Amino acid sequence: MAVDNQTVVYISEQIVILISCALSFLGSLLIICTYIIWPDLRTTPRTLLVYLSVADFLSAGSYAYGVWSVFESNSVDCVVQGAISTFANTSSFFWTVAIAIYLYILIVKSNQRQADSFVLCFHVISWGIPLGITIAALALGRIGYDASEVSVGWCWVRIQAPDHVLWMLLTGKIWEFLAYLTLPVLYVLIKKHIHRAHAALSEYRPILAYSPLSQSLSNMADRKLTLIPIIFIALRIWSTVRFLLMLADSPARQNPVLVTLHGIGNTFQGAANCIMFVLFTQPIRSRISAMLCCCSCRVGSGASLIASDTPNHSGLGLDVETPSQPEDTPNTSRRGWPDGC
Repeated sequence: MAVDNQTVVYISEQIVILISCALSFLGSLLIICTYIIWPDLRTTPRTLLVYLSVADFLSAGSYAYGVWSVFESNSVDCVVQGAISTFANTSSFFWTVAIAIYLYILIVKSNQRQADSFVLCFHVISWGIPLGITIAALALGRIGYDASEVSVGWCWVRIQAPDHVLWMLLTGKIWEFLAYLTLPVLYVLIKKHIHRAHAALSEYRPILAYSPLSQSLSNMADRKLTLIPIIFIALRIWSTVRFLLMLADSPARQNPVLVTLHGIGNTFQGAANCIMFVLFTQPIRSRISAMLCCCSCRVGSGASLIASDTPNHSGLGLDVETPSQPEDTPNTSRRGWPDGC
């Protein structure tokens, strides 16, 4: 395929995708930071989510550099960026499936010991296979400029390589297709198991089964298990569509809307994981809300202190009155903000 077929990446597309990269970057960083800050919340599923977030963190950073640069040749930074994004993106596929497998064994098979024993295998597969593929692609000179035919400014597989389709499959697409098939099946099986367990509980302990807390937890788990594969497919499908259009040599692959959706889909995964993580994890949501509340208390306390120390400048044309001190001052901590913050 000639480089003359290069897909044009417009400024508007760059801006939108860079925003998506920034959100994914920050979302992945938030997941990693909450794991470090609160060790009492470190469960094995959240640990696996952190590994996925590390891959998404690297992926968002490398994609952002590529979208910002919009490479036009096989430069050194193009190859480096392509190698990092290839490794991180492929690793993200593996960790996404690994989490689903872990939850399936833990919930459906009810065997935590067996699920935990797979963690080492997850590391070997999810880091080892992408690293091996990336090193092989680099050694054979297959990573480089792809004319944005199946990317959005960043580098991936050299479009002029005679076997570029094979390497596109090996460095991402074949694992993407497997994830499309594996994730819905595993999460449907998990949902069915939870529904059967809830039905059995309602038969033997109807009061407990239909309590508000039980219903809330069941509905939250059901929504989460439904959204995970749907969001993954909704984000990744645009990349697959462009790949298939490239195979068919269709000019529709260069459609600006499709290109933008492809860019957002490839770069927003970390932000999507963070949103679901915060919305559906009550302890994390409560602690983040408490931190935000404390920050607002500190800001409000600081503003009141500044106002109380401000002299009356009415003679200068500034209508600023010094507030009177109340008779009963609230209890404050040594740091200067109200107790409870």
